[in-house]
Amino acid sequence: MSKSKKEKKPKNIEIINRKAEYEYKFLQELEAGIMLTGTEIKSVRLGNANIKEAFCYFRKGELFIRNMFIAEYKFGNIFNHEPRRLRKLLLKKTELKKLERRVKEKGFTVVPYRLYISERGLAKLEVVLATGKKSYDKRNSIKERENKRSMDRLKKIRL
Repeated sequence: MSKSKKEKKPKNIEIINRKAEYEYKFLQELEAGIMLTGTEIKSVRLGNANIKEAFCYFRKGELFIRNMFIAEYKFGNIFNHEPRRLRKLLLKKTELKKLERRVKEKGFTVVPYRLYISERGLAKLEVVLATGKKSYDKRNSIKERENKRSMDRLKKIRL
């Protein structure tokens, strides 16, 4: 190939569920693939997705995500997808069994945290095994965040 041809670099699409970090304590992170249709992946590559209201659950030994919003593709005509349809997550069987065992224990849940496009151009979802935070834990995280902001302000003033 000649040097005159420019290589296309895919745009870094990264959609993060910031609310999950506040609501849950993360224990284990896993990268899962998502079964998407053609118009869905095109819409995700444009950044038209949201996972704030999404949740994961097991059905017949498989992991699914519900309420993940992927906007309809602008040029999708009659083959467009339903924005909030049920989507299957792709993990190895051993990972699925371990996760399902932990979720059946009291207090554990699987939370979708980050949706991104991998280097190979595939949509990946980072799911997290988590436990819910208590109200005092949330207060501590708010206090830490405010302390960090005030320290950053002081550093800016001194510079």
